[in-house]
Amino acid sequence: MAQQQSIVTKNRVVPLDKIRNVGIIAHIDSGKTTTTERLLFYTGRTYKIGDIDEGNTQMDWMPQERERGITIVSAATTTFWKDVRINIIDTPGHVDFTAEVERSLRVLDGGVVIFDAEEGVQSQSETVWRQADKYKVPRICFINKMDKLGADFDATVGEIKDRLGANPAVMVIPIGKEQEFKGVVDLLTLKAMYWDGSDPQGIKFSVSDEIPADLKDKVMAAKAKLTEQIAETNDTLLNKYLNGETISADELKAALRKATIAYKLVPVYAGTSLRNKAVQPILDAIVDYLPSPFDLKEIKGLDPKTNETLTRQLVNEEKFSALAFKIQLDPHVGKLTYTRIYSGTLESGSYVYNVNRGSKERVSRVLLMHANQREEIDKAYAGEIVALVGPKDTKTGDTLADQNAPIVLEQIIFPEPVISLAIEPKTKADQEKLSYTLQRLAEEDPTFKVKVNQETGQTIMSGMGELHLEILVDRMKREMGMDVNVGKPQVAYKETVKKAVEEVEAKYIKQTGGHGQYGHCVIDITPLGRGEGFKFVNKIKGGSIPSEFIPPIEKGVITAMEKGVLLGFPMVDLQITLVDGSYHDVDSSDIAFQIAGSMALQEAAKRAGMVLLEPIMKLEVTVPENFMGVVIGDISSKRGKILGTEKRARAVVIKGYVPLAELSGYATALRSLTEGRGFFYMEPSHYEEVPQNITKAMLTK
Repeated sequence: MAQQQSIVTKNRVVPLDKIRNVGIIAHIDSGKTTTTERLLFYTGRTYKIGDIDEGNTQMDWMPQERERGITIVSAATTTFWKDVRINIIDTPGHVDFTAEVERSLRVLDGGVVIFDAEEGVQSQSETVWRQADKYKVPRICFINKMDKLGADFDATVGEIKDRLGANPAVMVIPIGKEQEFKGVVDLLTLKAMYWDGSDPQGIKFSVSDEIPADLKDKVMAAKAKLTEQIAETNDTLLNKYLNGETISADELKAALRKATIAYKLVPVYAGTSLRNKAVQPILDAIVDYLPSPFDLKEIKGLDPKTNETLTRQLVNEEKFSALAFKIQLDPHVGKLTYTRIYSGTLESGSYVYNVNRGSKERVSRVLLMHANQREEIDKAYAGEIVALVGPKDTKTGDTLADQNAPIVLEQIIFPEPVISLAIEPKTKADQEKLSYTLQRLAEEDPTFKVKVNQETGQTIMSGMGELHLEILVDRMKREMGMDVNVGKPQVAYKETVKKAVEEVEAKYIKQTGGHGQYGHCVIDITPLGRGEGFKFVNKIKGGSIPSEFIPPIEKGVITAMEKGVLLGFPMVDLQITLVDGSYHDVDSSDIAFQIAGSMALQEAAKRAGMVLLEPIMKLEVTVPENFMGVVIGDISSKRGKILGTEKRARAVVIKGYVPLAELSGYATALRSLTEGRGFFYMEPSHYEEVPQNITKAMLTK
């Protein structure tokens, strides 16, 4: 049996070409954590296979994860396969925790995307694929659950090509399917690999040169296609292919590695993690085809002073640069800063420079993480993912570097929250503790926002979905001993303007015993396209307002926008142009112009015609065919727009857009409509104008 090994006892300084930083990404319930558990077991990192249903997995270590059987936070670990060091991050599949996927992909070099062989390419599969595209992450695909009823390898490969726009390179042909699945034929070596069940843990498998007779034609056709696909990416091999020369497996492998790293091809494998069959080829593929820091060679960033592009070679000899991609509050060691080291080395006890904050931070300890277990090391090297103890002011997305050679690496952009709820402590004495607790959680999670409603005094917490907020409240109770009362989830509406209005004037004049207050500005307001945010344009000429008073005017405008004008929701998608104004030599001040800017925005917004915007969710409902009509009718009654339906195995997938405001308690409603046989997936899509009759009803409440 494989024995658990200590990473530290392994050679600490691993050559750069022997490092792989990979993420396991997929739609919820595709088998990410189950697959990760097998990878750790087969590499000897763990001595026992963890089971989600039994709540004893290594990577899902939080109590909430084990109770619900889902991944909530991304977990990092390190293992070895064939003397290659593999740093693995297992990410969540639920859309409420999409920030965990976003920040993981930002620092990873490669990805393993997992698909359910029956469900094919699902919604969150598309979302994580787009996230990986954004960060140009090369990936391989694993079509999991080949033992499942309705499993269809060829159909899923087709969907990877059609729905994701990828160029799949099929590497294996499954031997049998559903309950008869017993192995795969490797197309490069033309060897059949069998997991016949004699070893339930799947460590032992047999390899045969004999391809099953019923698969021979299919295998040879697939091998020919794979050879052609690889040859097309390499001029030397293409000439050999066109001349009818034999291309060796090693030549194909080398060319496929380059093609995968260049994202020209995506190798596709098949197996079933739960049944411990055909998982080892994934480890081989990670080593053979996903990039090492050596392959990527360099990373680009900006000079913090000149904004010029800088590069760092991904080697130990280069000046130190790293990206802090995650903050975690650990009950034993305090704040952990998860960091990807791109260049140079980092020693415990040393100082690093936070380029974004302009401050020095002391790194007291450097840790290698295995989920929530820690191993202390003296020094970390280029290409490693480690956790730092010591930095106090570092936030998610900050660049850490050598103070004498600062560089700002690309930051991580997170989506805006779509749902809010009011929260208060059960006792007045806990008010201060609540503020501290919320601040700590917001530090960990960039998609969790907290603000105080100045008019009502309520504390409002906002997140990516009901589950997201539910988990956070649960963590407050368990980890921080904070008992709270929470209100009903509220939709995160926004406000904007309908038309452009020019020359809106605002004067703030206040006479007191001493100096008075004088601020005067004239602005134009213009609506922008949906999702464009806010722009402030200064067109002051001739010094009618001194330059030092321009920022206070902008600050006043932004303050008024955050408070809202129509119903108190933040304003978005508009441009304010400062065109004129005046000042007083003695009475003008920053605060006077700030108030004038705020007054001007409020008046301009009223004249420009205010509208309310609401978040629209992309909804996918999977139901047996006989429930299709009633579910479509229910979606339509919720102001939903049906985009279409799609037949999938023994079910129908209904796709549409529905306002988030109409989806409260939808899980219960759907269970009732479909006798418990339907399930759904939703994710934020865009904002749309709220119908006038609903806005009026909200105004009269």
